[in-house]
Amino acid sequence: MLMIRQRTAARPAWDAELELTYEARSKSRLRCFTTAGEDVGLFLERGQPPLADGDFLQADDGRLVRVRARPEKLLHVTCASALELTRAAYHLGNRHVALQIGDGWLRLLDDYVLKDMLLQLGAHVEAIEAPFQPEHGAYGGGHHHSHAGEAEFSYAPKLHQFGVRK
Repeated sequence: MLMIRQRTAARPAWDAELELTYEARSKSRLRCFTTAGEDVGLFLERGQPPLADGDFLQADDGRLVRVRARPEKLLHVTCASALELTRAAYHLGNRHVALQIGDGWLRLLDDYVLKDMLLQLGAHVEAIEAPFQPEHGAYGGGHHHSHAGEAEFSYAPKLHQFGVRK
């Protein structure tokens, strides 16, 4: 079994590829297979963002493994106006739906209940198959709500640093 325990920087060449769904790319512990069929054990650091299409991993034996996002059944959402698209995004976010955001569109995993909701909101919804790379979230780590008096949840949110100021 090929053992992988760490992420690494992108390189121009690689020794193997993993083609994984978004759910599989979100796991820190996973048994999977390379595209060539080799058995792989992923043991990545917990609490990190999901693997993205094009990420690289370093196997224990020194090999480089490139991650590819496997195409999945998605709903591609567009609207007649930016206001309507924002409204659709609001209602999806209120349901904690993993959401990929593009210029004038949203994508989410295929779900007939959410599709019906979006249609009722006036959105145009198309079933497609494509790689899925939703937003990771603004706070990083896991998803927590503050609970006053519960020490394990009483912390200031940690925001991602998108750029370094000089």
